[in-house]
Amino acid sequence: MSAFTEAMEAVATCDSIGVTGSVTAMRGMTLYVSDLPVRVGARVEILTSMGTRPAEVVGFDDRLAIVMLLDSASGVRAGDRVCLREDSPTVRVGPSLLGRVIDGLGRPIDDGARPQRLSPRLLTPRPLSAMSRRRIREPLQTGVRVIDLMTTVGQGQRLGIFAGPGVGKSTLLGMLARGTSADVSVIALIGERGREVREFIEDSLGDEGLARSVVVVSTSDEAPLMRIRAAATACAAAEYFRDEGKSVLLMVDSITRFAHAQRQIGLAAGEPPATRGYTPSVFSLLPSLLERAGPVEGRGSITGVYTILVEGDDMTEPIADAARGILDGHVMLSRRLAQQGRFPAVDVLDSVSRVANEICTEEHGAARRTIGRLMAAYRDSEDLIQIGAYTMGTEPVTDVAIEMRPRIMELLAQSVTEQAELEASRQSLLALAAEAEARLASATMRRSTGGEQKSESPR
Repeated sequence: MSAFTEAMEAVATCDSIGVTGSVTAMRGMTLYVSDLPVRVGARVEILTSMGTRPAEVVGFDDRLAIVMLLDSASGVRAGDRVCLREDSPTVRVGPSLLGRVIDGLGRPIDDGARPQRLSPRLLTPRPLSAMSRRRIREPLQTGVRVIDLMTTVGQGQRLGIFAGPGVGKSTLLGMLARGTSADVSVIALIGERGREVREFIEDSLGDEGLARSVVVVSTSDEAPLMRIRAAATACAAAEYFRDEGKSVLLMVDSITRFAHAQRQIGLAAGEPPATRGYTPSVFSLLPSLLERAGPVEGRGSITGVYTILVEGDDMTEPIADAARGILDGHVMLSRRLAQQGRFPAVDVLDSVSRVANEICTEEHGAARRTIGRLMAAYRDSEDLIQIGAYTMGTEPVTDVAIEMRPRIMELLAQSVTEQAELEASRQSLLALAAEAEARLASATMRRSTGGEQKSESPR
């Protein structure tokens, strides 16, 4: 991008001046400000006796603007001036953010030097038209064998990782960030515990993953608006690298906490609760966030991976249900598999990639169906097998599933530090599926021959 273009963008998004109002009341998490004629979403500052407090306009009540703070409300009192800072909120992004950890306002929080040569981008740009998006045709290597083989991800796909707490979703995200073939990773940690942020960056992500990543953090003790803004900042950073022609992996952890933050904002602004206490704005905001990922004609792509924290392991709860209807696929993490010590704890039979058939070869698709058939057969008879009530020879598919289960589990299992190469994993799957097909044919023939002999023996 030329210096002239950067300057023009800066002029187009520069701060408005001379628009001020005053605080008239505070109710709960919101301030009511008079004489502030600005649009919803505008960023303002409250001038208090203890310094400035950043805030955002979230609604209106008659002639009063409803303002929510991005920081603590301490020191705010009636009559404090409120000044407009950004009519259309932006964040400054650029290549120098790689390897850095920033907050929802784009400020570094890793004690490093101030990033240079950053360009302003709108936090909420106009949605891309459907015809500007190109079709998903190429696979994206994730470095996680079970995903690459059984729920193959395409460049520009939007994939959800559904899991209850403590099942390993953060560890899985770290594996994706280290092993992906994408050029850049943008990771948004929304509503995380403060203790877990550094653990994720140092242990799960590591130096290798961080070097090509931008990490945006908003912890659970920050204001709800900061959590919403952190997700938008991560999307804006991903869109910057996409427009530079790069393949971007955008990971948001988690969509559920993002929805919780929007619910708090909606309720504070006077919005009526709807499904299980979630306000209608939650369900209108989810598509606008998730649809920002995808491949674009003439530019790069954003592959979105979003974690959904399933409350009580209930896959039908409102946020999980809404997200599953928008996304292009979902990976289910099973608590039962995690308790058995099998990682990644991906439930292959309940997971699906809606673009897998378009980006995989016919051989890969056939092999995936063969292995899935064996896993389904084993699950159907698992109770009988565990108590020793199943008799070998009863069903050929189940017989082969029992014989080959250890090798299937070995192929799909993976240590945290291992990075699987897509082509090598695919060849292993093809070889295992070919052996399974041969065993199935042999078992079916033996059963058929045995049945004929039994029917002829009375003669």
